[in-house]
Amino acid sequence: MTQNQRAESVITGLLKRCSLRAPSLIVSVLGDSIAPHGGTFWIGSLISVMEPFGVNERLVRTAVFRLTKEDWLTSIQIGRRSYYSLTHHGLKRFEQGFHRVYEMPAASWDGSWSLVMIDPNGLAPELRERARQELSWAGFGMAAPFVFAHTAMQSTELSRLLDDLTLSERAVVMNARLDQSSAGDNAMAMVRRCWDLDRLSGDYRQFLELFRPLWQTLRDGPALNPAQSFLARTLLIHEYRRISLRDPQLPNQLLASDWEGTAARLLTRNLYRALEAGAEDYIMAQIETADGPLPGADRYYTERFGGL
Repeated sequence: MTQNQRAESVITGLLKRCSLRAPSLIVSVLGDSIAPHGGTFWIGSLISVMEPFGVNERLVRTAVFRLTKEDWLTSIQIGRRSYYSLTHHGLKRFEQGFHRVYEMPAASWDGSWSLVMIDPNGLAPELRERARQELSWAGFGMAAPFVFAHTAMQSTELSRLLDDLTLSERAVVMNARLDQSSAGDNAMAMVRRCWDLDRLSGDYRQFLELFRPLWQTLRDGPALNPAQSFLARTLLIHEYRRISLRDPQLPNQLLASDWEGTAARLLTRNLYRALEAGAEDYIMAQIETADGPLPGADRYYTERFGGL
């Protein structure tokens, strides 16, 4: 089997084994490949790049319609063509995800925590659930009923989150520091009560099993062609995003020494760097905007995974 055939075999295996729900996969393509280039696209070109993933035109149009209804996208019609752009809301959500998916974690931690206590009295059930979901998505764990903990989120970011949830008048925010007498097993036991690290660990193990063969293929032979690079990078970031957005990205002091998330992030960084040039060539050639080809990537793009 030639190197190119091995690469095709590995990518085909990934396509079969990855969790490829059309709406979520399209969000991955928008966030990873299109948002850095201005966030605008002709739907016909998106249909074309989604076809190799087994996502047909109907599924693309349905997903784009839903994203438009949910205020992720806005559209304009020019002649017979429909062009879509990310809204302010959509760009904001991708910017929030940028920190969770592409940034390398801080090398050190000073033991600081942010605690948010919310008064539940008179709070509508739907707002309670939304608060729990949004705070969880932001990396908070529930230390007690309506008491949420985070390893020191920036105060401006936390204020903005509480404002968006309309909970600023109901929330008390405190800064705390881990006492040395509570470090070690006690702190790690509390962390496991706040976050489902066992499930995350299992998901990361599956991720490593999926993508280590791809890394071996890239190390043993020449680079993939642009189309293969785009397919592989999209599958990589789609699967990694699905897990990492549930990861509170706790400091190393609160994690086991063999925490699988560390290995998964390093593998993702190495693969992303190896696939980046070919994937960018492909997306620049395939995606059209109302003004023609995609513009160059923004400065945040080159900062992904510590620098591309």
